[in-house]
Amino acid sequence: MLRTLVSAALLLAAPIASAATLAVTVRNARGAPVRDAVVYAIPEGREVGPANQTAVMDQKNRTFIPHVLPIQAGTAVKFPNSDDIRHQVYSFSSAKTFQLPLYTGTPANAIVFDKPGVVALGCNIHDRMTAYIVVVPTPHFATTDKSGRLTLASLSAGKYALQLWHADQRSDPAPLPVTLTSGEQKQIELVAR
Repeated sequence: MLRTLVSAALLLAAPIASAATLAVTVRNARGAPVRDAVVYAIPEGREVGPANQTAVMDQKNRTFIPHVLPIQAGTAVKFPNSDDIRHQVYSFSSAKTFQLPLYTGTPANAIVFDKPGVVALGCNIHDRMTAYIVVVPTPHFATTDKSGRLTLASLSAGKYALQLWHADQRSDPAPLPVTLTSGEQKQIELVAR
């Protein structure tokens, strides 16, 4: 019995131990770290299932939180208003056009973002309120911290197209091809332009 349990535990641990990790640092042309950049890895030659998740874009102190929210296409986003004043959230972006009428609390229905692209958000009442929802075609994504770093963990071995987005970029950079082997821990530095 104990031998069977140990064998089962080893079999369950094997896929986790063989997963690859990609540590990414994003810097600008002057070498300074870039905060709130989104990096995502699109697996080549493998289908990615649709997202069945819910994310939150809150509003506190007349600010969207977080400022940049990356999600996989198919994710539903809730827009709670944690302020004691009303907001009217909208987007005219081609990836998703919508408008939530003036409200407090949380609207009853979440909005599903089913098309990859960048969705710029605003508030019709408070012009300085802006944020971005970055809708990506993969479950492998993260946002850089204040030091310009992020980690993409639990990646399967194989080829990926690594893509970078940040709010101040002037053009869409070409994807960076990356090949990962089982259990590999790779470090990459990207320059945001």
